[in-house]
Amino acid sequence: MEERFVPPTMAEAQPVGPPDAEGTGVVSPKVGLADPRALQILTTEHWSLLSARALVYNEAFARAGMFLAFLSATLVVLGLISTATGFSEAFLIVTAVVLALDLFIGLATLGRIAAASNEDIRYLQGMNRIRHAYQEIVPGVDRYFVTSHHDDFRSVASHYGPSTFGSVAGVAHGLTTTPGMITVICGGVAGGLLGVLLLLTTHDAVFAGLGGLLGLALFCLIVTLVSMRRVVAWSTHMQALFPAPGPDARD
Repeated sequence: MEERFVPPTMAEAQPVGPPDAEGTGVVSPKVGLADPRALQILTTEHWSLLSARALVYNEAFARAGMFLAFLSATLVVLGLISTATGFSEAFLIVTAVVLALDLFIGLATLGRIAAASNEDIRYLQGMNRIRHAYQEIVPGVDRYFVTSHHDDFRSVASHYGPSTFGSVAGVAHGLTTTPGMITVICGGVAGGLLGVLLLLTTHDAVFAGLGGLLGLALFCLIVTLVSMRRVVAWSTHMQALFPAPGPDARD
């Protein structure tokens, strides 16, 4: 049988490894983005981060939906109890217990959504770093990106909405988000609970109503201040490998 010569492949012709001190001709591997496998690795990581973001969003929306469903059910139950017992002192006690349970579930939901937002920020930072790698592989491709390829906090946070953090526009935008909506609802539950407790102790409906409104305002103010403090902490401790060139730059 005739033997045929098969030329060696590139990997076989040039073995990978550090150069030999005796000059055996061993070729050192390409490192960094010059390696042809880098693009495939970056693409895989990019899709992995996209999947992780989708899971985080689904969990946040599911938790918010569970809280709203539970709150709606408890309000229906309170309506049925009031029909049977009237607005007596016993009904107010039951209402206080139910609202306290609703507030606990709302705070737990709000805490989980905040943690999910932190995870989402990490994933966004990783995706921005990958876009920066794409720009290094193909210089000039960044002008076709809709989102930023810098990984500092302001560049990452610009994905969420207005860049005027701490302003009236930023606060107004925050109220339209899922955490902002859950905060206002939890504030309403807290204000209602405070109003019921004041009504039980003072039997003054006007005083209890004003106390409930004050509780709503204080709750929203406290949560807003805590959230802004967490944002400042994130912006201080977030390590940026490829920050934007200017303090106000995004791209």
